[in-house]
Amino acid sequence: MTTAQATRTDFLHEADTHALLAQVGWVPPRHGWLDRPLPFQPGEPIVLKGLAEGLWHKSELGALRFLPFDPGALQAAAEVMRGKVEGEGYPWIGALVCERVPIARAEGLPTEAFVSLTKGEGGWTLILGLGGLQAEAMGEAIPPLRWPIPWVDPLKAYQELEAHLLGRIWLGRLRGTQPLTSEAQLRLFLKRLWALTALAEAEGLDLLELNPVVLDTKGEPRPLDGVGHRAAPRLAKLPPPPDFLEALLTPRRVAVAGVSSKPDGVGRIILENLRAAGLPEGDLLILKPGESRFLDLPCLPDVTGLARDPVDLLLLALPALAAVEALEALVAQGGGARVVGLVAGGIGDGADHDGLAERVRKMLQTAREDNAWTPTVLGPNFLGHVVPGRKLNTSFIPVDKWAPPGTPGPLALLSQSGAFMLSRLNRAPHLGLGLGLALGNQLDLGLSQVLEALEPHPEVSAIAAYVEGFGPGELAATARAAAWLKGSNQPLLLYRAGRTEAGQAAAASHTGALAGDQVLEDTLLRRAGVKIAPTISAFDAAMTWLGTYPQLRPGPVAVMSNAGFESVSAADRLGGAFPGATLLPAQVERLQAMIQRAGLAGLVSPRLPLDLTPMADDAAYVAAAKLLLDTEATVVVVGLIPFTRRLAFPDPEAFARSLALEAASHGNALALALDAGPAYEALRSAFARSGVPVFSRVEEALEGLQALG
Repeated sequence: MTTAQATRTDFLHEADTHALLAQVGWVPPRHGWLDRPLPFQPGEPIVLKGLAEGLWHKSELGALRFLPFDPGALQAAAEVMRGKVEGEGYPWIGALVCERVPIARAEGLPTEAFVSLTKGEGGWTLILGLGGLQAEAMGEAIPPLRWPIPWVDPLKAYQELEAHLLGRIWLGRLRGTQPLTSEAQLRLFLKRLWALTALAEAEGLDLLELNPVVLDTKGEPRPLDGVGHRAAPRLAKLPPPPDFLEALLTPRRVAVAGVSSKPDGVGRIILENLRAAGLPEGDLLILKPGESRFLDLPCLPDVTGLARDPVDLLLLALPALAAVEALEALVAQGGGARVVGLVAGGIGDGADHDGLAERVRKMLQTAREDNAWTPTVLGPNFLGHVVPGRKLNTSFIPVDKWAPPGTPGPLALLSQSGAFMLSRLNRAPHLGLGLGLALGNQLDLGLSQVLEALEPHPEVSAIAAYVEGFGPGELAATARAAAWLKGSNQPLLLYRAGRTEAGQAAAASHTGALAGDQVLEDTLLRRAGVKIAPTISAFDAAMTWLGTYPQLRPGPVAVMSNAGFESVSAADRLGGAFPGATLLPAQVERLQAMIQRAGLAGLVSPRLPLDLTPMADDAAYVAAAKLLLDTEATVVVVGLIPFTRRLAFPDPEAFARSLALEAASHGNALALALDAGPAYEALRSAFARSGVPVFSRVEEALEGLQALG
């Protein structure tokens, strides 16, 4: 029977993990290889384990047996184990004999734990849950704790472990149970796990799994088994130059390649959209061989003409190969454009049959490693960007099909899908927008770099982002950027498409190698301060709030309406960071007096949410809204079903302006929820022009608040 001589460099077996654990202060179970002298007495209870390369779960192949110590019997049992694991294709390492540690138990309750240290795209995450042979089933019933190491310390972890079923069992905080360990021992356990993570990083690991972790009869947490994985080296991607944001927000010179005489050509539409920005004569150029002027604009034959007089933004509306060649020429000459937009597809997608994306990546990486000049590259599939404050629109959508938003504001909308960005902005023409940017396929410039550039930025106070996935290194970088934004009081709202839920909790408890990426991703981003919208409708509603109130404070919400169903719906939706407001006794009296003056006594109850009933007129609406704005509420939502004869609003602008000024004077956030059709567009627009966010339903407004809570 051979012992471990030289194992694969990427797999750590149990004996390897015991050596790591000893370095952070744990005393591993007494153990040794079967063909060497062993520290056991005849008949002593031991555990025989068959180790093989790549074998993560020994029990599933019968490579785990509880026996009394008897060298001859152990040799025979080990040979059987070896035959089983080698028959399944696992190269044999050796037979390990381990002490059978006495375990503290709680009758009828699980007491074993599972630990996984996983280094993924978001950095190191520690997963702790109920373990043992049934770890997967336990994880389905009781989801494990997930701690992104950069964002959680052992003290915070202990507070969460106390509340988890595992912690309550271990500390004896369930009815009829006794403590199996102490607070001090659990705190030390967590500190060792954090130290173990640092050691795993230093050792070049990307996964270390301990299962089971038990409490011995002295209350000491003891990892009894462990396996791990060593990470393959990864070449760090060098980031693009950091000065791209100014070129997008305030470009002084812009060039477009790929403009034809066809009015519906992509390059031609981009050019016509750019004309609306009113760039000075000579600062909007066309790259077109054989022409000195085209469509009454100056032309250059190719990018060589930009070397002496660079542009801030170059849009390559060319076929994929031609666009790549133009970019290569630009890099080769060492200058010409701060930002390049690759409009074409066929680079890094299913139509890229010639490796164009890899060609661009290698070119940019090599140049940056040599400290040579490169531009920042947007795309491929770069649909464009909009800056309403400067009437800038670089999209290839004609204005008769999609009118760019015209209301400048504090919000930046970043989207990995150009169509998503267009749809959102078309549905919200009054959204207060500072920047709308379609990121495309992010071959070079990624979401995290844009977030870093926006923190802090005087023109952007809040950010909303649509994400379909994170490339290598992007998740951790995005979390870091989100934490910086949070520190600058710039909220980041995110909608994550491509979610899957089935099996995530179970996988997280089963093995760190298969841990649910979406669960870990959500945990990391939320810990970093990201607000994650559960649906697109919630994302839209939250964006509407941020477009007017980028630093919206959580707090009590007062809702009023003239429809009973909206009051009931509001009561169902309030809670969490935005609970329902309450009225002081003096405020109840004031509201009761207003109700009587309005002739609504006996119809309207002076409580929140306030149901004014269909009998309320214009004056009652204004009076009630102003009263609610003078309460504890940080947010007031005015619901309006405008169909009764008693509601006329002959001057919508005055009505909207009056409430907007009242809200501003009290420092409240105010919203209108107008559940009505196109006939009431004047009222809707009046509030939007007064800087009041407008929703189609009270429920929608509250859904947006909950996404920001």
